[in-house]
Amino acid sequence: MASVKVFGSPTSSEVARVLTCLFEKEVDFQLIRTDNFKGIQRKPDYLKLQPFGQALTFEDGTKTLVESRDICRHIAEKYANQGNKDLLGSGTLERASIEQWLQTEMESFDPPTSALVFHLAFAHQQEMDEDVVEESKAKLASLLDVYEQRLEETRYLAGDKFTLADLSHLPNTQTLIAVTRCGYLFRSRKRVSRWWDEISRRSSWRKVVEMRQQPPPVL
Repeated sequence: MASVKVFGSPTSSEVARVLTCLFEKEVDFQLIRTDNFKGIQRKPDYLKLQPFGQALTFEDGTKTLVESRDICRHIAEKYANQGNKDLLGSGTLERASIEQWLQTEMESFDPPTSALVFHLAFAHQQEMDEDVVEESKAKLASLLDVYEQRLEETRYLAGDKFTLADLSHLPNTQTLIAVTRCGYLFRSRKRVSRWWDEISRRSSWRKVVEMRQQPPPVL
């Protein structure tokens, strides 16, 4: 049995990010699917790992982690010699560029896209905050202008290779393009649109998309 275990639902952006990294690195793993709203309350063993019921828990032997980007770094470092060897770069300068764009994704891309995903894909009508939606769209549009300029210079965000910097953008962007009416924010920018088409066609991500479409477990 695989020593790597992922507890959570592929529909969670955090879990989807980790699963994509595992597929990229060709790491065998066991996914213990839990319903984000009910399943974790019914699994005492899971709550020992994650007592506050967060969407993701990752086990690799005796190591337990809960933050998706840290988990992806761990996977890329520990399994450096298998699968995609470019995810964290091959030198100090490449790693620094990747970390810079990972920070941009976490601090500037994730907040507005997560807000849009919640309000436009999951929230009930009475929970939707139009002011938050419009503010988030404006922030995302401004950031994507920066991405458009960057992608004029390089094929991917951190250079000419697909890395964690690109991978980390996949889950929220997929939802915004496939489920909400925010796809134009990406499609109206030629280089951003090309970049999205390229990273979203990767076999690692297509596998995760298929997993996200599967029904949740009956618990």
